[in-house]
Amino acid sequence: MKITINLLVVAAFILLMFSCEEETVHLATSNDKTPPKQPTNITYTPLYGGARFHYTVPDDEDLLSVEARYTNKQGQSFSFSASYFVDSLDIYGFGDTINYEVELYGVDRAGNKSTPVMVSVKPLESAIARVIKSLDLKPAFGAFFIDWENELEQSINIYVDFSYTQNGDVKQFTSVFSSNLETDRRFIEDLALGQDQPVDVQIRVSDIYGNTSDPVDMGQITLLEDGAIDKTDWFLPLANDSVGGVPQAFGDNVEGRLVSVIDGIIDEGSNLNFMHTGGRGRTGLSKDGNMPWNVIIDLGDYYELSRIVTHQRHMDFCGDLCQGQYFRGENVGIYEMYIFDEATQEWEYVSQNKIAQPVGLSELEIVKKGKEGDMAYMFPDDPQYTKPTRWFRYRAMKGFGGNYTLDNANCLSEITLYGRKAGN
Repeated sequence: MKITINLLVVAAFILLMFSCEEETVHLATSNDKTPPKQPTNITYTPLYGGARFHYTVPDDEDLLSVEARYTNKQGQSFSFSASYFVDSLDIYGFGDTINYEVELYGVDRAGNKSTPVMVSVKPLESAIARVIKSLDLKPAFGAFFIDWENELEQSINIYVDFSYTQNGDVKQFTSVFSSNLETDRRFIEDLALGQDQPVDVQIRVSDIYGNTSDPVDMGQITLLEDGAIDKTDWFLPLANDSVGGVPQAFGDNVEGRLVSVIDGIIDEGSNLNFMHTGGRGRTGLSKDGNMPWNVIIDLGDYYELSRIVTHQRHMDFCGDLCQGQYFRGENVGIYEMYIFDEATQEWEYVSQNKIAQPVGLSELEIVKKGKEGDMAYMFPDDPQYTKPTRWFRYRAMKGFGGNYTLDNANCLSEITLYGRKAGN
């Protein structure tokens, strides 16, 4: 009984305190017409496209925040706010290295604002100017791509204006990419252009503060050419047979068949067209760990390789209506690529690829993406051909699970390689 009475007293006390606090806030927001004091002792440090203000917080018990506001040359106003707990405030969005007039003022819980303090600031170069300086354009196979750095991680738009002449007609296009990543890379793909059809590229950059750069002429580039390699003469060594000291994977577990990875047919759920290791990794023996495992392909001739397209196991009889195992399940999320050097009798590392898991897509869009396959360049940072080789090795490293940390990927549906015949 004593415990029950004590709990009731505590509950009543909390309710009373909450009622008093609610009444205080109500009075403050409803009846308070007195503005707070101004921030004092204001100094600033210039930032890229902005400024950091330091100040003494006004001594007002109902102070809520310190705010800053400026208006750009397009007549747009932007406001920034910092809690009364801190004595500094960052503002961004300046498009030029000129003097800007910024208002700083205190705001109380009733929404009253102090008389503003006007501060003239001169920022460092703008965020979009920094992005423009970092732009790097490179040709790729049937495509080109742009790299950039955005150290402030502000939301920006990249406008890529490109043109080329085809059949005597000038074709003009614009692609727009939005990003807030510190570093990013975006592709303009599926351009069926030859060596005699160069592409002219200009780039503009804008931010969310109304700033837009002038077009930057990136010059003229010529795209690289390749083609899908015919699989007719491809050959797979038997499971556990070794090439250069590396054993071929076991891929015939349950419905899976190793030969399915080079038959030109992707798994769409109902056709069960994939390989399955059954958890036999490394040496191809059971109880030896799931990963890594290797698929070794004799290309039947010597080729210079440029790209790879891999397809995953779908494993769902609902077809295009559900995600199934695409980008999850027993599929490979990270793999490495090697070519065999017959002069040294050793495998030469080419590169690693991490298949990105789709974000913000519907299930139908994910299925479409899975059916298209994942494309990767042999040399992603500087697209080019490998040296001539007859043997290609796909080394499965990790699955998608646990943010690419799990060794539980057993399946692969198809490998397609691009390049050109050696000596051409």
